[in-house]
Amino acid sequence: MNILVCVKRVPATGAKILLTENAQEIDTRHLAFTISPHEECGVEEAVRLVETHGGSATVLTLGPREASEQLRRALAMGMNRAVLLETDGGDWDPQATAASIVEAIHAQNEAGMAFDILFFGNEAADSGGYQVGIRVARAFDLPCVTGVKALEINNGRAVAKREAAGGLEIFEVALPAVFTVKEGLNYPRYPSVRGRLRAKREPITTLKPQGAGGGLEKVKLKLPEEQTSAVEILGEGPAAVSKVIEILREKELI
Repeated sequence: MNILVCVKRVPATGAKILLTENAQEIDTRHLAFTISPHEECGVEEAVRLVETHGGSATVLTLGPREASEQLRRALAMGMNRAVLLETDGGDWDPQATAASIVEAIHAQNEAGMAFDILFFGNEAADSGGYQVGIRVARAFDLPCVTGVKALEINNGRAVAKREAAGGLEIFEVALPAVFTVKEGLNYPRYPSVRGRLRAKREPITTLKPQGAGGGLEKVKLKLPEEQTSAVEILGEGPAAVSKVIEILREKELI
């Protein structure tokens, strides 16, 4: 069984986002990066499936040279191969991203590495586009199940489950197939020291995507307005009791 997991390098959760002066890019000078959380679950699922069924698991990302850090984390978790579609670090929309991934998969197919399962995150943690996995599935005319929270593989078929109002939706599809997964599919392992040492030695295949134009044109980036809160000091010690009682009465709590 051969599995491809496509991951994205995104700002670390909780990091403060700053923009460049021209409002065209995120200022990354003091920003930490990680694998998008949904996709980390895709990495873990691929490793588990290879441990159970045998085969090989490949991790792929599109991004700047620095994205090799995220690829090596995936290798440390147990992935077998890594592919970097190296860009200049600029923002690529879902259409251009999917086209470059399709091009890379064609190259892998021609090299004799046909994939049985393609994992994507349900949506990226930064842009939340929900599109890349579906676009890749459409390009190869493959079945695609989105929002997957449970997956079983048996005899060349997959049973995928996703949450729906009041229950679960269950899909059975033949492989090869594309799955976009969500957090909760599993609990990603923490890379071991041995895995980290192995990941440092593993070669990363680097390709230069053609960079076909997408369907979106960026005008500028804009940070959302920060939410503020106000604190009213009622007083100190016993002197504040009457004010507290007054407020509780206004809210009809006493």
